[in-house]
Amino acid sequence: MAEKKKKKGNRKSFWHRIRFKYKLSFFNEGTLEEVWSFRISQLSALLVLFIFAFLLIVITSLFIIMTPVRNYLPGYLDVEVRKEIVQNALRADSLERMIAIQSLYLDNIAGILTGTTPIDSIREIDSLAHVHANYVILRTAREEDFIKNFEEEEKYNLNSLSSNTAPADGVFFFKPINGIVSAAFEPEKHHYGIDLVSAPNESVLATLDGTVIFTGYDPNFGNVIQLQHKNGFLSVYKHNELLLKEIGDTVVAGEAIALVGNTGKLSTGPHLHFELWFRGLPVNPTEYIAF
Repeated sequence: MAEKKKKKGNRKSFWHRIRFKYKLSFFNEGTLEEVWSFRISQLSALLVLFIFAFLLIVITSLFIIMTPVRNYLPGYLDVEVRKEIVQNALRADSLERMIAIQSLYLDNIAGILTGTTPIDSIREIDSLAHVHANYVILRTAREEDFIKNFEEEEKYNLNSLSSNTAPADGVFFFKPINGIVSAAFEPEKHHYGIDLVSAPNESVLATLDGTVIFTGYDPNFGNVIQLQHKNGFLSVYKHNELLLKEIGDTVVAGEAIALVGNTGKLSTGPHLHFELWFRGLPVNPTEYIAF
């Protein structure tokens, strides 16, 4: 009983000590007159120190977040830095392609001026992957014989007259990525394209010259981008990690438009789902592109 009273007395004395107020006075040294004074306890001093430390932490955090000092912190803004690195790499790749185009153009001009290159042999070169619709590739005699025999054999074949394939004469389709076909074109199973397995963050290339008509995120297909082409074709690219173009942008064949990813509920790994449509109907991409 005596010990309980002693402990209770100690607790009371502790609270009494930290709540006991001390008077702090400031005196004029010449006149010894009290200029200013205030009363403070140990508890009040601790609260003031805590509030001061809290405000110091808040001010320091705001200073780091709102100023460029944050860029010097290790691990900060890693995602943005990686995104900038990828975009810079793509810009460098585009610059290399433009330099190659300019070099080819200058070589053609030099050949014309020196008379070593016939003018009629120069093709339009606004893109390394561009093929003019009116450009005709000369056929060999063996190819001419094969075509002639094939036309004779198929002259009365009614199945060939009802073919649903889209015309692709004079059109060069650029391969969107270098990958392995993991799922084939099966429209009866509502799979209107092919799946191409590739390394993550590989560049997805436009298959033809065209205009971006859609970019967005779909819960099932992830980041999706669609291109409309002048010859009636529409290309669709799904499950991308990052989209590099916006609606209204014009692209040329072979230009990077996205990065391979694993987005969307229907994705089981890094790959590209590629669809090719002609006048509102899906067509098999493998009939136009050699994967």
